[in-house]
Amino acid sequence: MESLLQHLDRFSEVLAVSRTTHVSSWDPGTVRRAFQWARYLGHIHRRFSRNVHIRTVLERRLQNQWKLKGDSGPASVPGLTNFRALGRCDLLLSQRLLENPALGDAAFHSLVQELFPGPGVLDAEKETLQGSLALLARRRSAVHLLHFNGYGESSAYQEDALIKTQAELLLERLHEVGRAEAESPSQFLSSLWERLPHSNFLKVIAAALLLPSSPRPPKDELELGSPKTPGEGGQELVHWLLGKSDIVATFCRNLPAGLLTSVASRHPELFQVYLGQLTDWGRRLHYDLQKGIWVGAESQDVPWEELCGRFQSLCQAPSPLKDEVLTALESCKSKDGDFEVRGLSIWTDLLLALGSGA
Repeated sequence: MESLLQHLDRFSEVLAVSRTTHVSSWDPGTVRRAFQWARYLGHIHRRFSRNVHIRTVLERRLQNQWKLKGDSGPASVPGLTNFRALGRCDLLLSQRLLENPALGDAAFHSLVQELFPGPGVLDAEKETLQGSLALLARRRSAVHLLHFNGYGESSAYQEDALIKTQAELLLERLHEVGRAEAESPSQFLSSLWERLPHSNFLKVIAAALLLPSSPRPPKDELELGSPKTPGEGGQELVHWLLGKSDIVATFCRNLPAGLLTSVASRHPELFQVYLGQLTDWGRRLHYDLQKGIWVGAESQDVPWEELCGRFQSLCQAPSPLKDEVLTALESCKSKDGDFEVRGLSIWTDLLLALGSGA
């Protein structure tokens, strides 16, 4: 029994460390041993689940740990508070390591191999762990989906619960990266841009930029005494986009007009960049007399219909966004000769299409 209690104490320490920057020193062997301990405690849970005496001894040991650690104790190993929790030690360990940006590359690869060893080598315990992780992800998405339906949200980014879940996780990771100081948030985002599909990542960024600026801190954050700064992750995203001219251009070009209008309404810096992109695209078009429409010289140029639609979306936003757009178009029209006839200046034609020209 004493050996079992020592094993429980050791894993409690491992679980507490797994969410700190100390995991940066972990190697693949450390990860494997941690999961061996987790699976051993899971075996203990299954074997002695109906043994009242052993359950009582183990739960008393866990409770004594909190008393010895004082007020800060429960926050050190959240989730491992009773005998039933021993049955999900591997899940608790997996969650904390997956969410910890301080984990090194070699240790992370070992973690992935533990969770997803590949075909032909899965055992029942690992199948259960994979199923638990998948169920957790599905439940988070379901909660968001129910929340959206309940509040009647209709924005494009909110129609996809998975994207919003990924956006929240991205902001959490940005917060953790800032605390870990292993790499800057900008470096972290650049590494994601290199590894992830660009189209989906841009949608996740947009969703993150539209999340409420003062979310209620998660329970664990409150316990740890380190609440998240409201809007901190969103500002890191804006800063990163503004420093990457090619990425912000792709951001403005590939996302839907309505979604970009929502982002521009929330972030003035990105609105100015987006408006600048629109005017640059407009300057590349010329008037085709035979077709009677503005066309681009190259295939990648933005079509007239899309350009007009994006300006229309911005003009449907409330003031001052709409006023700034019209002022910018009037200024371009004036510099272009202040024509009032169609086909001579794209800015005149845009203003007429928007219903604000003469």
